[in-house]
Amino acid sequence: MDKILEAVVMSSYPNNVKQGLVRRVIEAAKQPMDSEQCWSMLELSTKLYLTGDTKYKREIGKEVLEVYGHYHPEEFEEFFNVRFLLSLLQEGYGPLGKRSHYVLDYIQLGLQFVLESPSANSIFSLLRIEVLRKVCERPSPKQCAKISKLLIQHPQCIPTGKHQLLFCQQLIRCIGQFQCVSEGEEEIMEFLEQVNKVSGLLQRIWRTQTSAILPSLKELFTIISSTEEQEAPSNALASVVQFVPLELMDGVIRNLTNDDSITDVQMMMAIGRMIDWVSWPLGKNIDKWIIALLKGLAAVKKFSILIEVTLSKIEKVFSKLLYPIVREGALSVLQYMLLSFQHSHEAFHLLLPHIPRLVASLKKENSNSAASSLEQLAELIHCMFFRFSGFPDLYEPVLEAVKALPIPNEDRIKHLLGQNAWTSQKNELASFYPRLASKSETGKIGLINLGNTCYMNSIIQSLFMASDFRHSVLNLTEGNSQPLMTKLQWLFAFLEHSQRPAISPESFLSASWPPWFTPGAQQDCSEYLKYLLDRLHEEEKTGKRIYQKLKESSLMSQAVEHHYLKKTLVEKMFGGKMMTKIRCLKCLNVSSREEAFTDLSLAFPPSDRNVHGSTSMLPVEEIGPQFIEPPENAGQLTGSPWIQRKAPMASDHAAPSVSVETLGFQEPGEAANPVGGNDVGVDAAKDPLSTFREQACAPKDSRSVPDLINYFLSPERLTAENKYHCEKCASLQDAEKVAELTEGPHYLILTLLRFSFDPRTMKRKKILDNVSIPVVLKLPILVAPEETEEVCRGGKDGAVPGSGFMTVVYDLCSVVVHSGISSESGHYYCYSRECTDTVPHGQPRDGVPKLASDKQLDFEIQWYLFNDTRVSFSSFESVSNVTSFFPKDTAYVLFYRQRPGRQSCLLHEALAEAGHLHGEPSLHKDLMEAISKDNILFLQEQEKEARNRAAYISALPKSPLWWRDLDRDKDDDSSSGGCSPAAGGGGSGSFHGLVF
Repeated sequence: MDKILEAVVMSSYPNNVKQGLVRRVIEAAKQPMDSEQCWSMLELSTKLYLTGDTKYKREIGKEVLEVYGHYHPEEFEEFFNVRFLLSLLQEGYGPLGKRSHYVLDYIQLGLQFVLESPSANSIFSLLRIEVLRKVCERPSPKQCAKISKLLIQHPQCIPTGKHQLLFCQQLIRCIGQFQCVSEGEEEIMEFLEQVNKVSGLLQRIWRTQTSAILPSLKELFTIISSTEEQEAPSNALASVVQFVPLELMDGVIRNLTNDDSITDVQMMMAIGRMIDWVSWPLGKNIDKWIIALLKGLAAVKKFSILIEVTLSKIEKVFSKLLYPIVREGALSVLQYMLLSFQHSHEAFHLLLPHIPRLVASLKKENSNSAASSLEQLAELIHCMFFRFSGFPDLYEPVLEAVKALPIPNEDRIKHLLGQNAWTSQKNELASFYPRLASKSETGKIGLINLGNTCYMNSIIQSLFMASDFRHSVLNLTEGNSQPLMTKLQWLFAFLEHSQRPAISPESFLSASWPPWFTPGAQQDCSEYLKYLLDRLHEEEKTGKRIYQKLKESSLMSQAVEHHYLKKTLVEKMFGGKMMTKIRCLKCLNVSSREEAFTDLSLAFPPSDRNVHGSTSMLPVEEIGPQFIEPPENAGQLTGSPWIQRKAPMASDHAAPSVSVETLGFQEPGEAANPVGGNDVGVDAAKDPLSTFREQACAPKDSRSVPDLINYFLSPERLTAENKYHCEKCASLQDAEKVAELTEGPHYLILTLLRFSFDPRTMKRKKILDNVSIPVVLKLPILVAPEETEEVCRGGKDGAVPGSGFMTVVYDLCSVVVHSGISSESGHYYCYSRECTDTVPHGQPRDGVPKLASDKQLDFEIQWYLFNDTRVSFSSFESVSNVTSFFPKDTAYVLFYRQRPGRQSCLLHEALAEAGHLHGEPSLHKDLMEAISKDNILFLQEQEKEARNRAAYISALPKSPLWWRDLDRDKDDDSSSGGCSPAAGGGGSGSFHGLVF
């Protein structure tokens, strides 16, 4: 029968004769038939449908296929199999290429007969993969429309899961490459129909999978903002936007305009191409999206983009008013562009030559659309006349053209100008405006930058987060003799209780300003901190002590009172003591001097030194995570950490120094692997001191805070021009100097000396070396031998028998970071956390109290990032890795808090009894009234501001950027920020010009 049919089709008989013979063959096919005959007929009909050179042959092939699919379903299913379809899609059919739209028509035709067959799922699975592959190959608009038609009719073939998201994105990229190659009106209408069919498929997918909308928009924005494409993407992309729900507009625009990763060039490219979409016919809501983005840019004050885009696109938008099919959207965009461009007449004057011709064309058109547009255009023109008067010669032809049209009253003009001005967008679209209207979600309050005062803001926030110090300051009752401390108390109180998102430290700045600082210039935060603490200390020394009331109430024992109430608050909180010993290398006489300190300034050792040395001192230890990925050799050091201290220096050739070590990344509860424990002897042929100092320093690429402390405490040779004047020898002699800590401060402040003077360049430079920061630090404190024995007998914390030292543990509280390459420039911000005794303690190890898990301290306590007015949640991971991501952002000043132990229990008990440690201190009446008054004032300011807005201003929503929802695993690249505060459209040719 197939031979008969083929002979009939190929014969030269008239079509009516052929049709009769074909009818007989088709009627015979409805009768039972063997599989072989069915297969032959299916092969012939497939050949006719796919390769027939006339429409008649293809119609016959289609009829035969439909008959056999209906009357011989089993044979049709066997023929229409997965292998055959895969061959069609990937190789084509004979001379027919795989990209031919006939292939997709054929598959769509055959699918209706296998929907209920057992092989249906296999076919659907194949088609899901193949349609994705075809879309990735960027098919033509016609083929893309065929794919869309197939998927709309058979949604089971639409890719699912992650493939569905990729399919939507690739489909949008296809639309971005659509071009109409013909200027004929019929061809253009066909092209528009194809585009609408493809975008309609997206709409269908988005209706069932709303989660695919935002990723698709991300892809769309990537396409239109690209600066690398030589050819602009197709305006057919406008057809996609019309199907995006308008309720998503606010969030999308807000996050888009506030994304710092989008450059101005990209944004300008994107908005420019979106404005071109006004020429796309039949699109809905395109003008709303364009205007929303323009308003969003105005709200974030990206005026340079708005100016450039307006001047480059306004004439093109104006020209679209000639075409009724796009007139409504183009007029809306034009109105906003002109009414918002109020700083200059330039945009309006670009249109003056074209207005009379457009008005004449609209009058001639004599349609409802033209009449409405004329009235709106006349109103717009009069608004511009009102705003930019003084150009009578230029305006005369325009006035003549619109003289017969209604003139709006002055109130209407002022309303339109006021409503659409760029500077009003922060009021009209409050949720678009990236400003703080309430406290940070952290509950913390920022400090306003008063002009390069980030150095002060970072120090104040670090001191505020030192909770013991903060509570003591807030408990100050008599401040007449301590004006600076009183101002600090007020500042702390406002940081604690104010409802404002940020407060101004102006009063405190003027009171604490070092006289040699230059107003408005960047300063060294460490220098400011030293000056501030010294001022507070001296002020209290000369006035009434803040603990006088505690003395009178006799809440403290006599011993505690004598030891602590004689100290100032600065001494109690930040004061430590250090013994400096110098030994003459000739007579071996040792002189010593004990000095007080409030911070340790740690120099960077030479880069070619080694970290591990051997002396007789307990090591400085670092515990817990310094980097998220510790070095491979962590914890593999050798030697003994417990070393006997030599007493008689005069009769011993050993240097008067103590050994220092780093324990690396030691797990809490693990014993430290020993570090070299032999004393260093003096040898005539070798300089032992220089050997030690070389051993005491870490390689440049593995610096850590303990390395710098080790270097600070290591012996120093005084020779040549730096010889020591020995009183016993009565002359200059070579000598050795060593520093030993004899009393650990409650808060240990460490300053990393990153700024140095380069004699070669005669300039100050910054050392950008990364320094790992341990979250827990063990510091060796020198004690008298008899005290050590007493402590050991009592089983007290940190004492090592016979060593002469006891270990004091410190927890990291704050890290002040300097961003920049010079002390005279750059920016300061700080990471801080609350460091109190409220965290449960485990059993002591080595006599030192420890938290439940030292290595996880950073996860147990919340970190915060203070960056002037901005306060956000952070983590110890951010603290550790900031220099890795931003090489110019380096840790500069560190605050550590002493963990309560036997040595410090007296101070902790005294402060606890005074009510300084537990619970928030109560403020005196005047301060509470001032805070309450200011909070009421702030609410009044908010209420007054709200009356001028369309809606109450709330804080900028914390929702993530609409495309970053997809990239949650990726790091957020952010910088540390700056330091400053603050006529008629007739023929086909004209129609083609409109669209393309």
